[in-house]
Amino acid sequence: MAKAVLAFSGGLDTSVVVKYLQTEHGLDVVTVTVDVGQGDDYDAIRTKSKRLGAVSHYTIDARQEFVEGYVYPAIQANALYQDKYCLATALARPLIAQKVVEVAKKEGAEALAHGCSGKGNDQVRFDLAFMSSSNLPILAPIRDKNLDREAEIKYAEERGVQIETVAKKFSIDQNLWGRAIEGGVLEDPYAEPPDDAFIWTRVNNLSAEPTYVTISFDSGIPVAVNDTPMKPVQLITHLNKVAGEAGVGVVDHIEDRTVGLKSREVYETPGATCLIEAHSDLEKMVHTIHQNRLKRVMDDEWARLAYLGLWDEPLRRDVDAFIRRTQSVVTGIVRLKMQGGSVRVVGRKSKYSLYNAKSATYGADSTFDQRRAAGFVELWGAQSAEANKLQGYTIKE
Repeated sequence: MAKAVLAFSGGLDTSVVVKYLQTEHGLDVVTVTVDVGQGDDYDAIRTKSKRLGAVSHYTIDARQEFVEGYVYPAIQANALYQDKYCLATALARPLIAQKVVEVAKKEGAEALAHGCSGKGNDQVRFDLAFMSSSNLPILAPIRDKNLDREAEIKYAEERGVQIETVAKKFSIDQNLWGRAIEGGVLEDPYAEPPDDAFIWTRVNNLSAEPTYVTISFDSGIPVAVNDTPMKPVQLITHLNKVAGEAGVGVVDHIEDRTVGLKSREVYETPGATCLIEAHSDLEKMVHTIHQNRLKRVMDDEWARLAYLGLWDEPLRRDVDAFIRRTQSVVTGIVRLKMQGGSVRVVGRKSKYSLYNAKSATYGADSTFDQRRAAGFVELWGAQSAEANKLQGYTIKE
């Protein structure tokens, strides 16, 4: 019998998809769960896949690959979609899709499948990632049958699929880089998120004492915390814990989805918040004013493309090449202070620093001759002054 390979989380959506592929398409189903740090019970997911009748199941540990191939480039790009979202889910989807395609080739499958709805961004990310590396047809039953949660539950019950009977307050997606919280009371954009929405970040009884952390970077890559070298997954996990305990990392904003809808999004991103803040600050010290100006533009474009599911778009690779080239001097140490749920940079140093204390100081030992500035100022404003005269513009008293 022909096979379909499904990106499988074990939740309601993908459980329904297994049965849909079996009954509506007559396909054997191979399920694939990719570990990107979501912390699920992978043995339980494997058991559920078998109970649903999947012919085989793969659990793939891709945590280190996720950090090195997706999170590190995001740090180097200071990637925040609409200046807020660290792209945790967006970064994981092309990697998960890649693993699904690899399994499909190994299994000789004839179709690829996912459990995304037609309202969200993930359908775009999965479809485009599948299309970039495979010619197999893509099956998306939740979207294609226009199923809502109630319809899915009914479909599952009619086919003997065991589902959780306790309703979840929120829809959660998480990995090493962040935790996305949706649904329930959060669909009212004026409603404050309840405290129990947050797991990674302390929102009550915060310590009055500040927490200081130093992060060491080597060519734009974080390599140590508080002078202790750490491996990729360990470093991010550690910062999630330390910054989360200090109340850092809650994001609550209105987001423009790829499909044209606006959505209220709530995230927990303690480690990402610290790393991007530290990295972007270090860049300001080691890059020229001209590099910093263009880098901000390129960073914004990189984040936009990643969010929109265009990970394999040639422009994303072009922008990424520019960003990687700028990282050769982004080496140094940044000191962060976390207190009351906020984080700010309180110190930075680098062997590539363009900050010159001897010329910047206002003290008597300054090496900067102020008299040289007069001619510069006159030339700097010459065109503006001339334009104002010709256009008859005068400053009113």
